[in-house]
Amino acid sequence: MRKLPTPRVLAVDDRRENLIALEAILQGIPIDIDPVTSGEEALKKLLTNDHAVILLDAHMPGMDGFETAEHIKQRERSRHIPIIFLTAVNYDAHLAFRGYEVGAVDYITKPFDPWVLRSKVEVFADLWNVQAELTAQAGELRDLRAAVDGAVTALSEDPSEVESAVTLLREALADGAVTRPRRR
Repeated sequence: MRKLPTPRVLAVDDRRENLIALEAILQGIPIDIDPVTSGEEALKKLLTNDHAVILLDAHMPGMDGFETAEHIKQRERSRHIPIIFLTAVNYDAHLAFRGYEVGAVDYITKPFDPWVLRSKVEVFADLWNVQAELTAQAGELRDLRAAVDGAVTALSEDPSEVESAVTLLREALADGAVTRPRRR
């Protein structure tokens, strides 16, 4: 099995001290954090990295979190990434609804319980890991299928090519595509 990349979390807040606090809260979780201070920076970061979850401040100067989320959800590459809004504004049902309307999976007001946020991030990181593992396995199965098809083609064109077909299959198995079934 190939080594999978570490899940990334995009943390977006215009206040550097809030980003430092988020990094401290999430310390020890096997993730990489991409801290950025604006919606524009977040959109740029999403062009180059895949993320398991986005922690997005709702109220920022310039492009606020709601507008940033709208742009995120319009892009094919990022529309599936879960967004958790974080806001210092007291809970307002209209703002929370607006957050869910633009695609958020949660809307959390500060101060919040850090263990709740850790738990939510861990869940999304785990889901990202499962998806990455399934994607890797699908690629390995495609590679194995191509090797089997190549071996079948070689045998159908020239039945004396058994050794060549066996070599193709052994190489595909040796590349780690699939572990060999145990003989009984």
